[in-house]
Amino acid sequence: MKTGRLIITHACVAGRDNFLGDYSVVCENGRIIDVLPSRLFNAGPGAFVDAAFVDAKGQYLVPGFIDLHMHGFGGKLAKQGPAALAAICRELPRCGVTAVLPAITPGVLDSEYKDEYSLLEDLAKTKTEGTEVPGFLLEGHFLKLTGAIQGMTPEYTPVKVQALKKAAAPKRAVFGVSPEIPGIVSLLPGMLEGGTPAFITHTCADFEQTENVIEAGALHATHFYDVFPYPGEQEPGVRGCGAAEAIMSKPQVTVDFILDGEHVHPGAVKMALACKGFDKVCLITDANLNAGMPPGIYRGLEGTDIEMKYLGGPARGLETGGLTGSGLTMDLALKNAVKMLDLPLYRAAALVSANPATVLGLDNERGRIETGYRADFNLLDRDLNVTACYINGNCAYMA
Repeated sequence: MKTGRLIITHACVAGRDNFLGDYSVVCENGRIIDVLPSRLFNAGPGAFVDAAFVDAKGQYLVPGFIDLHMHGFGGKLAKQGPAALAAICRELPRCGVTAVLPAITPGVLDSEYKDEYSLLEDLAKTKTEGTEVPGFLLEGHFLKLTGAIQGMTPEYTPVKVQALKKAAAPKRAVFGVSPEIPGIVSLLPGMLEGGTPAFITHTCADFEQTENVIEAGALHATHFYDVFPYPGEQEPGVRGCGAAEAIMSKPQVTVDFILDGEHVHPGAVKMALACKGFDKVCLITDANLNAGMPPGIYRGLEGTDIEMKYLGGPARGLETGGLTGSGLTMDLALKNAVKMLDLPLYRAAALVSANPATVLGLDNERGRIETGYRADFNLLDRDLNVTACYINGNCAYMA
């Protein structure tokens, strides 16, 4: 139901440094206008007569989840076209996702499209309901290592950068980049126009190459540690340093992880939290189309057969057993952060909300439950299941 006013009462509200017990959140026209103890909230006779009241009954109220890297969900891939993207956006609120960067890899899947530019143009114009799409992650167009991506071509030119940005407009085009790509430093200014970030990934770059792209403005690393191969010992007993070490050594660089228990050891995520602090680490899904589906065998990204053996587990190639995205969802990532990283819920919630918002430069309006921010948030029960998702003050999902 769409409403101009929404009031959540008797909630345990996630703050920056703790939870605020028994608080009320007042929203109007999609924005939070007040956060105050429920005992102080008094609507008075006839006040907010047109408002939608929701009694949280002590449930957690956390900011909406922002997934910086997602290929698919519910049996569909975003790059299959507008209908698939619209369906994904309708369904993602049940996992608490209020904003997402669909990842688009090179090539097309539908014969209706002659090239990836026309596909991206249609995706950018797609009218969606539910989870919002502030931009697209272009993964594979300026990468060196393939991972599970196919169809990459070594065309690293300013013309290609601008053509992809034009196709994605009015959405933002977030480029995935490998620091060892020839001329990548000269291409970054065009990629970064308008405050759009660039994501370091799929790289075997050395320390110096990675430093160069960081200094040029690439300040985020996606699915960190995955497809960041260790360069090996330089000589017996001397540890090599490559892209991962350069990224860890630079405090201005943020990172994200696929926390499904297999893509990366939880200890590595704890190390990043210790080195970088809680505000520089995010969680993503890198979800293949098996996300949100029961365990089984699926035809996944790039048309390969994949298997997911348990809910939220990784997608693995049926023949090779290799990782090819995840079945993770953001609500499960939050649960994993609490369980695997031993984090309090308000800290874990920042990894899927406030921190991704900062990466996108949207931290002045998304990712927090504070006055002036968008009314994007989720109610969670005591088992951390999403019971309701609100986007721009409207209920997008209710259990």
